[in-house]
Amino acid sequence: MHSALPKAAVPEAESITTRQGAVHGASAETATASSSGPPLTEDLALALLKRSDLPPETLDQLSRNRGLMTSRKVKLALVEHPRTPRHISIPVVRQLFTFDLMQVTLRPVVPADIKIVAEEALISRLERVSAGERLSLARRASGLVAGALLRDPELGVIHAALENSRLTESSVIKALMLRNASAKFVEAVCRHSRWTPRQEIRIALLRNEKTPLARALDFARSLPAAQLREILHGSRLPARTRSYLLKDLEQRSETRFAGSRCTEPQRTRRLRASTSF
Repeated sequence: MHSALPKAAVPEAESITTRQGAVHGASAETATASSSGPPLTEDLALALLKRSDLPPETLDQLSRNRGLMTSRKVKLALVEHPRTPRHISIPVVRQLFTFDLMQVTLRPVVPADIKIVAEEALISRLERVSAGERLSLARRASGLVAGALLRDPELGVIHAALENSRLTESSVIKALMLRNASAKFVEAVCRHSRWTPRQEIRIALLRNEKTPLARALDFARSLPAAQLREILHGSRLPARTRSYLLKDLEQRSETRFAGSRCTEPQRTRRLRASTSF
């Protein structure tokens, strides 16, 4: 036989049961009423925050509950709620843990401006988190965060960021154009099968002083002569490298010109032969 609840616990249990029903009730007003009175438990607060119809006043009330705001899960749910006022969500974003910030940046329901705040907060922490955490972020985080991790001192983190499906071409180009871009990053891009076939990436590499000569030569030969001359004119490549690429361009142009002159008489003879009777 089960022992009965203590008398003092009966009203409390009934109150919790009643509030659970209110939280899941049909109307936002009923759910809102449940947020007042005795302190909410974390589970009830999380259930309440799953409702998309909560008014801003209720969300504000929850944010003022000091007991609840010690909960990592409640903070995250409050930030991700579509109706949380900005004056509440923005300060709370900056209090989130690193991988909770990452989750905020990837959630489709989170407003764009809140995602930007989360990305900025995350990027500002990169120097303070461990190499293992940075490696995980490089693989899974948003394109903007992956772009920031292209400047990481660890080659493994750079490789992981380059493989991130959310990383954009513009982020790679932006990192290549930085004067303090590391040689290991530039060389990693030079050898990457996803990025080197792209013409804009090749152009950015031809403007970077740390691009190896052999790779610069390959990229230069894939571009039209006039475009290559324009790129090299404003390039930070070493003077000797630029001179070598221009000389190679001239030699290729002379070879094509000589070849076209040698074959012209042959083309004329063939044309005459095809038209004679």
